[in-house]
Amino acid sequence: MPKFAANLSMMFTEWDFLDRFAAAADHGFTAVEFLFPYAFRPEDIARRLAAAGLTQALFNLPPGDWDKGERGLACRPERAAEFSASLERAIPYAKATGVRRLHLMSGLGDRNDPHALAAYKAAIRHACATVELFGIDILIEPINGRDMPGYFLNDFPFAAALISKLALPNLKLQFDIYHRQILHGDVTEGLGALLPVTGHVQAASVPKRNEPGTGELDDARIFRHLDQLGYEGYVGCEYRPAAGTVEGLGWFRNA
Repeated sequence: MPKFAANLSMMFTEWDFLDRFAAAADHGFTAVEFLFPYAFRPEDIARRLAAAGLTQALFNLPPGDWDKGERGLACRPERAAEFSASLERAIPYAKATGVRRLHLMSGLGDRNDPHALAAYKAAIRHACATVELFGIDILIEPINGRDMPGYFLNDFPFAAALISKLALPNLKLQFDIYHRQILHGDVTEGLGALLPVTGHVQAASVPKRNEPGTGELDDARIFRHLDQLGYEGYVGCEYRPAAGTVEGLGWFRNA
């Protein structure tokens, strides 16, 4: 089975955020990810990671005002200066945690708008150039419109073509199995075709985004397929436990 990273924005929410690191380690995880660390000091997060012996697999660049519905700034040409500032804000957290992959959210916008597309490409180039100095990859993730209506990057073939066209050595795909199934289906074929450009994989059951093994896909088979493909990265467990985090870890204990 692959290496799994607990997503602390969705799992172990029975604990305060900074206590979730120890809880994840106590229940067998060796790595974690989360959406955003910016409500806490970098050194506090680094201390919890070290104390729990965990690897930081991933977190997101600042998305703008999340509470007001913003889902990234990259495709918004009028927000370019804010995007650049948000990137700088993330760097101390990346240094403190030792993370090697950062997710750049595209924002809400129209992919057919040439100004939005130009802004998105410019933001990706800027982010990749900035973090390459620290040995970090930038990831882009197609997200389905049911969960995030109006999201700019909502298509796997488009994301793959963009990665190929930009040809940046530290630009990778974030392959979320949940989003892939909703957007296109064909998960195992998609993994096989896109693994060469994939830097991180995430998992949740479809359609309710609960624990693996509780939805329409054979998640255990997909995980075995990742092994067969030679995937060596982490699989982020970006799911909402149906009835308590610990109560729903049977799939993980049996993996």
